[in-house]
Amino acid sequence: MTIFGLGTLERSGARGWRFIRQTDALPAEFELSPDRTPALRRSDIDRSAHARTTDPRKTRRQVMNDAVFRTVLVRERKRADRSNHPFIVLLLSQSAVPVHSGWDEAIEALTAAKRDTDVLGWFEQGATIGLIVPDISADAPAVALDLESRVRGELVKRLDPRMASAIALQLHVHGVPEETLEQTGLWPVKPLLEKAVRREPGVRVQELFKRALDIAGSAVLLSLLSPLFLVIAALVKLKSPGPVFFKQTRVGEKARPFTMLKFRSMRVNADSAIHQQYVSWFITASDEEKKKAQGVFKLTNDPRITPIGNLLRKTSLDELPQLWNVLRGDMSLVGPRPPLEYEVQKYAPWHCRRVLEAKPGITGLWQVTGRSRTTFDEMVRLDLRYARKVSVWTDIKILLATPRAVIMGKGAC
Repeated sequence: MTIFGLGTLERSGARGWRFIRQTDALPAEFELSPDRTPALRRSDIDRSAHARTTDPRKTRRQVMNDAVFRTVLVRERKRADRSNHPFIVLLLSQSAVPVHSGWDEAIEALTAAKRDTDVLGWFEQGATIGLIVPDISADAPAVALDLESRVRGELVKRLDPRMASAIALQLHVHGVPEETLEQTGLWPVKPLLEKAVRREPGVRVQELFKRALDIAGSAVLLSLLSPLFLVIAALVKLKSPGPVFFKQTRVGEKARPFTMLKFRSMRVNADSAIHQQYVSWFITASDEEKKKAQGVFKLTNDPRITPIGNLLRKTSLDELPQLWNVLRGDMSLVGPRPPLEYEVQKYAPWHCRRVLEAKPGITGLWQVTGRSRTTFDEMVRLDLRYARKVSVWTDIKILLATPRAVIMGKGAC
């Protein structure tokens, strides 16, 4: 029915009545709910949102600055690791067009394609826009490719072909094996996280002091302990045929591999299957199983170890050659112990932070608090705690506490 020439009142199913107001401008539609309360329709919400985003100044205000966005990205990685839910990061950048051209339309396109829970912000201020899509419970690569298609579709609606073709989209997925990403043409999130973590000036100073301590400490200890090196080398050579030093590939800072040195404590060509099986069990076992094993992170009665090797391991003297790794910069005097590659393959996502956030060390917080009697999850938490509060003074305290832990032999075997 027509009401005083102002508009038409029409029946709208079980939801009530719909009033269509006639004006010279675009009609505005309202719905009257059964309780006679007017409600704005979805079409008006969409139109009003579009009207808001067409103002460039307002459009830019909807986007986080790069500092906030990168902080959100780092926190989302930690949250995703705890929940075991993958997330997607879409990066949009332009080329071959004026710097300020097309950004507002690009932001509108991302806003139209994203969910309410997704986070939009500058990854690099004025150069690259990012969209974080959290909590992906389905096939993450498929969701990422569908997101790319939707964003492309929204861009085509808003930009001419020349500008649309100048926009590059790059999709990064966290929580999916890198082999799967390579097969689908996607990228891991790890490189973005390395860019996102900005070191504060105070942290950089601490890192310089820590490196100075490493160089001075390792050089002095190598000089002072050289006679002991000769004695241990002679014993290893006399008691077991083979080389004095044992070289092994370990996973270092930022997950980069390096060759770690130790005095050889096992027979030559010893099979690593025993250790690999034990470590895999220990990392993935339930808490009840670990309690029954008393949380020992080292094999007891390992048949591969020589008699002199058993003594070296109990006193941790087999680790002394790693002072050379410290001097080279592969390791630090203090830090998380460097894992083997097959250990990392068994890690839960949050465990991987121990090889991403700190340089590996000869001794560390978990060694002086419980050594190998600490459970694996507790060890990782201690490593992460150290990485958050790393300082020269903390390193000095751990170094001073290490000899007592070695003499007491807590958990050593």
